[in-house]
This record gives sequence, C-alpha cells and structure tokens, in this order.
Amino acid sequence: MKTVEIYTTQTCGFCHAAKRLLAKKGVKYKETDVGGDRAVRAAMSKRAQGATSVPQIFIGKEHVGGNDDLHRLEREGVLDIMLGG
Repeated sequence: MKTVEIYTTQTCGFCHAAKRLLAKKGVKYKETDVGGDRAVRAAMSKRAQGATSVPQIFIGKEHVGGNDDLHRLEREGVLDIMLGG
C-alpha cells in the first residue's frame, strides 16, 4: 500500500470526514496539523499546487486534493487502485 499523507486542522469537519473514510478502509496515514504553524501551511500549499484549504491529501507522491476529491475517487472505484498501486 502506498503512503498516504493528509494535512489537517483540528476543527475541520472535512478533515474528519476524510480521515473517517481512510480509517474505514483500514488505511494508515501520516497526519500533519497545519493549524498553528504558518510555515507548515505554506509548505503544504506549495506542495498542493497553491491550495490553501484543508484537508490536502497525497497518495504516494500524487496530490489527490481534498475531502470531496477523496470521496469522488471512492465512488468511482479508483481509490483502492491508487492505494494498492
């Protein structure tokens, strides 16, 4: 299984929804809280092609996007393929 990284904040409902989906699938992930650190958020934004909202999710080296994107991949049957890759 590829490495999954998710950038979050503690109060973000979309972040919690994305983590619930990953947990439901048994996916272990590395979480980085960008809530109180401008430098970490700036690094996330640079890595995510300018996106500043959370969550920002990466599978392997590929930027997936946010919660809506993650759930879309699940509905389309693509998420498992990306994770197993």
